[in-house]
Order: sequence, then structure tokens, then C-alpha cells
Amino acid sequence: MRKALLLLCFGLVISTSCQRKSSAALSEKSDAELMLLANELAQKYILTDGHVDLPYRLRVRNFRLTKEYLGIPIKTSEGDFDYERAKQGGLDAPFMSIYIPASYQVDGGAKVLADTLIDMVNGIAVAHPDKFAVAKSPKEVKAQFKKGLISLPMGMENGAPVEEDLGNLQYFKDRGISYITLTHSKDNQICDSSYDTTRTWNGLSPFGRQVVAEMNRVGIMVDISHVSDSTFYQVMELSKAPCIASHSSVRHFTPGFERNMNDDMLRLLGENGGVIQINFGSTFLDGEIQKQRNELREKLFAELAAKNLTSSDEAAKPVIAAFQKANPSVFSDVKMVANHIDRVVQIAGIDHVGFGSDYDGVGDSLPTGLKDVSQYPNLIFELLKRGYSESDIEKICYKNVFRVWNQVLKVAE
Repeated sequence: MRKALLLLCFGLVISTSCQRKSSAALSEKSDAELMLLANELAQKYILTDGHVDLPYRLRVRNFRLTKEYLGIPIKTSEGDFDYERAKQGGLDAPFMSIYIPASYQVDGGAKVLADTLIDMVNGIAVAHPDKFAVAKSPKEVKAQFKKGLISLPMGMENGAPVEEDLGNLQYFKDRGISYITLTHSKDNQICDSSYDTTRTWNGLSPFGRQVVAEMNRVGIMVDISHVSDSTFYQVMELSKAPCIASHSSVRHFTPGFERNMNDDMLRLLGENGGVIQINFGSTFLDGEIQKQRNELREKLFAELAAKNLTSSDEAAKPVIAAFQKANPSVFSDVKMVANHIDRVVQIAGIDHVGFGSDYDGVGDSLPTGLKDVSQYPNLIFELLKRGYSESDIEKICYKNVFRVWNQVLKVAE
């Protein structure tokens, strides 16, 4: 036993020493050298992103998978994601968001929409087998990475399609859903939302408690982005597997914004073994920018109301365009994203943070330096400048998320 302890301590000393040497070597590099290294690491390591809203964007554009119109952007100036930009940025495993708007909780059709979006993702992989492949596990992502393919794991944003049938969890697991965000912008049959003040359940519903247990049983990651604080704490008590926040940021920088996580929640998520994947939206990153953008929005709505218009009216388009020209939006920047990562590392540790951009989901609010999927190296560069080692970058890019994903699958077994 004593020998084993000595070997363990010796290993820790060697590991710490190597990390110090690595950090010291990085500090001697110029910005140009660090940028070259950032680009190299983005290509060297698997880079996963917890949340990309491509499927719903394509649905809005009336996606059709036919010989005449494949619908998938290989190269396009639209949106935040396409194949060429993803390759440029080193993105290997973007979780495709199977996003279900809260309106489907009221009007019905949530399960049908989920199936349609899943079909779309599968169709993309079938149409472009030399570029994409659906992935249901870290093992599959690794195999596809070696082949040069972009993996398309899937996460369901809003548990509404589960309806009130626990059997649907196994159904969606079999269809390739690897995580489920329990709710979205409104309370649903599972739990309360951070955006909804109704507090229907004061956390999880009785059915929601069964959902968490069944997700553990079938091997679906529990995603606590979008949920109320009380829901989060109840999930931490109940879940036998580590959880994720697929696209959330840190409340320390956005006081009062419940959609983000406070320090106590970060600490508890870390103790649970989980990971928070940082959202890149400017309003998730900086409370002051959030305030300024809200003020601009209210000013625009007042101007439209004075003309008896709503934002969806055709006649409102020139008014909105003129307003935006006269009142340019404000944005956060890549340094602020790194600040959020720093905060998570300070509170929970390096093993509990990753990327969860919300590309194609946060509209025109992405920070300077991270405007689309080609720009992950800019964030890696910023982290290298701050002294993060190559092994730290590897954890943030994929190892932390893969650890959780594998553990969830192991608990299910």
C-alpha cells in the first residue's frame, strides 16, 4: 500500500511538473506562434460543441432532402454553421439540437416535430457520407474522427416530445438522442423553466422525477440548461449519473439571469461529475451588454407601436432596418467567453467545462471573434495566452464531455 501511494504521489509530481513546463513554454511564445498552435490543436483534438441549432434553422428554410435540393449547407454565407467553416474551425462533433418550441407543448405535435428533425439529421448523413455521420457514443465519434468525418450526435432541446410516456425515452435513445434538455422557455410536463415565472411544479413534477430516473436507466444525459434553480437542485439529488448544462454560462457575469448558473450550482455540478458547456451568446456573457440590448429592443418596439406595427408585419421591415442602422447592436467578445471558462475552472475545476456555443440559436448576438464555427481557434488562442496547457485544451475540447457521456452509458449498463 505504501509503495502504491509513493508511486501515485510520484506520478502526480511528474504530471504537475510537466504541466508547469508546458505553461512556461507557452508563455515564451509570441501571439503569432500561439495562434498557429491554437489552429493546430483545433485540428489535432476532437472538438465537440454541446449545442448547434442547425436542424431547426434548416426546417425554417423548408429543408427538403431530394436530388434537386439537398438542403444541407456545405458552403454558405447563411447562418453560423456549414461543412467548410466547421472543418476550418476544427469542429468534429457538434450536437445537433432537436429543438421543440414551447408552443408545441400547448398545440401538440412535439413528438412528430422531434421525429422530423431527427430524420433530417439522419438524411444529412445519408446524403453526404463522405462528410457527415450520425454518432450515438464517444466511441463512434472517435472512429469517425479518424476517418475525417464530422460526427452529428443529437440532443433534444425540450422534453415535451417525451409526452407522458416513459417508453418514449427508450424510443428516442434508439433514434440517437444522447441528451435531453428537460424543458425550454415554459414549464412543461417534466419541470419548471428558468424563463417562466409560473413555477408550476416548484422544480420537477412527479412525472419529471420518473423521467430523470428513466434517463439514467436508458443512458440519456440529463441536460439542466433552461431549467429553474429548484429543478436543478432536485436533479442533482436524484440523478445517479453526472449531468450536463449543454449551453449555459456563468451567472457571476450576468447577475439575476437565472438561465445561467451561479457559483453554488457550478460547484455542485462539478461534485456530481458533470460539465457546463459555455454559451457564446453576448447576453449570456455580459450583464451590461444584456441591459443595453434590452434597452434597444424596447426602444424599437416603442417605435413600431407608435406606427401601429408589430415586428412580424411586412411593413415593419424597413422600419427595423433603419433602426438597426441608426442603433448598431453591441456585442461581447472572445475574451469574455474565456472569462466564463476561467470562472468555472476556479469554482468547479478544469474537468467540468466545455463549449456549448448555441450557434444558429442565439441570432445576431455572437461575440466578436466567435461569429461562426470557423472561429474556435480564436478561443483556444485566448486560453493558451492565459496559461492553459495543451492537456487542459484537450479536456475542454472533448475529454470532459466524453467522460460524462461514457459514465452515463456505464450507469445505464
